[in-house]
Amino acid sequence: MATFRRATHGTTYFFTVVSYNRRAILCDTPIRDALRQAIITTATRFPFTIDAWVLMPDHLHAIWTVPADDVDYSRRWALIKKFVSKQCGWLYQENEQLSASSIAKRESNIWQRRFWEHVIRDDNDFEQHMNYLHYNPIKHGLVNSLTDWEYSTFHRYVANGVYPLNWGNTELNFNNDFGE
Repeated sequence: MATFRRATHGTTYFFTVVSYNRRAILCDTPIRDALRQAIITTATRFPFTIDAWVLMPDHLHAIWTVPADDVDYSRRWALIKKFVSKQCGWLYQENEQLSASSIAKRESNIWQRRFWEHVIRDDNDFEQHMNYLHYNPIKHGLVNSLTDWEYSTFHRYVANGVYPLNWGNTELNFNNDFGE
């Protein structure tokens, strides 16, 4: 089993963020580029560390550690989602897909309004969520080997010796209480 070293100051959270109507658009180049820039811009103003990340076509999972004195992760997600929506919304504009409420609130059709979060309680909880997050591309049938999924921090953890290169290539059992 993998051995993780996680941040010891601040609060660590697991997130699931889903695209509007689960549209398979999040791995598109314009959204990936905007998401990268949104994270950089947001983290400059409101610091956080990305401990793990996986970008899937219709959702993403992330584990963040935020400073102990500023746990406003909702603001961070709002800024990231707003930036991506402003940059890419025009590419995915299909007003017939938006609900009346979404149109009234001037929302885009990139993201679902809310997200799911979970406070990481201890090292075991961190490891379970880290493994779940990284195994997601196999779970959803997108690849047979995690080395084939480029939108994940799995590669960083392999390079750092946390996971072996073939981790996840055999069936793993995870509970599905991680916000999907």
